[in-house]
Amino acid sequence: MFKEYRTIREVVGPLVLVEGVAGVTYNELVEIEQASGEVRNGKVLEVNGDKALVQLFESSRGLRIDDAKARFLGRGIELAVSMDMLGRVFDGLGRPKDGGPELIPEKRMDINGEPLNPAARDYPSEFIQTGVSAIDGLNTLVRGQKLPVFSGAGLPHAQLATQIARQARVLGTDTPFAVVFAAVGITFEEAEYFISDFRRTGAIDRAVLFMNLANDPAVERIATPRMALTAAEYLAYEKNMHVLVILTDITNYADALREVSAARKEVPGRRGYPGYLYTDLATMYERAGRVIGKAGSITQIPILSMPEDDKTHPIPDLTGYITEGQIILSRELYRKGIEPPIDVLPSLSRLKDKGIGQGKTREDHAPTMNQLFAAYSRGKDAKELAVILGDAALTDVDKKYAAFADAFEREYVSQGYETNRSIEDTLKLGWKLLRILPRTELKRIRDGMLDAYLPEEQQA
Repeated sequence: MFKEYRTIREVVGPLVLVEGVAGVTYNELVEIEQASGEVRNGKVLEVNGDKALVQLFESSRGLRIDDAKARFLGRGIELAVSMDMLGRVFDGLGRPKDGGPELIPEKRMDINGEPLNPAARDYPSEFIQTGVSAIDGLNTLVRGQKLPVFSGAGLPHAQLATQIARQARVLGTDTPFAVVFAAVGITFEEAEYFISDFRRTGAIDRAVLFMNLANDPAVERIATPRMALTAAEYLAYEKNMHVLVILTDITNYADALREVSAARKEVPGRRGYPGYLYTDLATMYERAGRVIGKAGSITQIPILSMPEDDKTHPIPDLTGYITEGQIILSRELYRKGIEPPIDVLPSLSRLKDKGIGQGKTREDHAPTMNQLFAAYSRGKDAKELAVILGDAALTDVDKKYAAFADAFEREYVSQGYETNRSIEDTLKLGWKLLRILPRTELKRIRDGMLDAYLPEEQQA
């Protein structure tokens, strides 16, 4: 039974105050109907006694409150779900925008979901191959993990996102794999790029796309990631699929949250963001994972562009506390023409050790990964020393490390956005690069493994 009130008292930006209400709940859907019959949608943001603060999903411009009525629908925002979602493109509120028919839903799900009981979580342990060497070889993604990409303005995180969406798969299983892709606050050109790339490569057949454009209401941006995660939960836990969720750009989401918080006249926190930003981000990120007794899973890659490339900015800072690592894109590598410009040294996957090794990737994965990290780090140090003191100050071994660092960036990290490398290709390339160094320098790999994988001419 709907409740209707003609007691709208105030409109401030996207917020509408309704007085004299009863039985209204937080997040409940609201329709504001004018005398002309025009309807605008919103949700309850706050209830205080008999007053309800309603947040509109569209502009309040032209809204006449003297003859308008507020209709409370008794339910929250829901997403209509079915297997027919795969291959479709929706807007930020789950409405089809690809010209296709409306979905015939199998059910409707509340987009806010329910938090996973930590005791019901299964530990992430299966390797996901993205086809990107800098991730697979050195910062491995594991099924059920949350691994964000920290980017900057103008860096090619969109190309990396579509590459991962195209290429990602779980090795050694026949369980179907799906990608849920949510773009938040992007331009029309970016939306066209994402949609056309998915269609060009055929990846759209296993994908669900949610597109929220920059000229859409800010309030819609807050719902878009939750729409995507709700679709992912349906596919993962009810249809037993492995689901990879890619959310870009979380910075636009947080800015929308700040805009609504300012309209509510809340006390701002760091950089003007609301004090509950950490909690709000956690309600999204923590919807990833594996559940004991369920074959499906949700793996999450949030992408965020750091304002002024500042890792201490509240959005990347808080994201780093919640998630299990980060992939960092480097402006320096981008200027060198490295594609994708992944800076492997500050990047980190905290669960990488759980998804690699014998039976998952290969027995030599962990030691070669450690050796590549160490050699690249020393090679960069040698190059910096050469800039200060000149090449003559380097020892012969240091010169080989410097050569290794150059080759590592050029051949291992840089692979373009169309190359899909298997984990075997990545490991083989790692061994090829390690041949630049003397065997005596490969101290992180056991002799037996060196004998098995190094060529005979270098074993002397």
